[in-house]
Amino acid sequence: MSITRTANFRRVALDHFEPEADIDPQAQRRLRGLLEQIDYTVYASNKEVIGTLLQHVDAQKFQRLAVAAAHARAAWVAEALAMSEATHALSAEQAAKLSRMRAAYEELSAAYEAMRRMIERGYLPVRAAPAAGG
Repeated sequence: MSITRTANFRRVALDHFEPEADIDPQAQRRLRGLLEQIDYTVYASNKEVIGTLLQHVDAQKFQRLAVAAAHARAAWVAEALAMSEATHALSAEQAAKLSRMRAAYEELSAAYEAMRRMIERGYLPVRAAPAAGG
């Protein structure tokens, strides 16, 4: 498994089954069947655990998370700007503070992406917005 760190969040690239040339076709089918069972077990486990813990999401939950991330990003950048106006060289404490603020923003962004993936993969039901006028 490889991990790629981007500016905002970590991406994990999972290796998937690719049959080896020296394995006989029957052994490959058995292995594929086993891997499909494992994939289904992971899916069912995620759906049960995530559904129990989070129950559902709706547009308001996404909006609250987006607003929290936007506040964290704005606070981080505003602090960096304020520090750069006061001095050209940051102290270790200032750099650490900026690092914590950036980490808060990145964690909120990662939570948003994780929640979106949970919906895409069918782990988490989405509650529809109420109809207009009703």
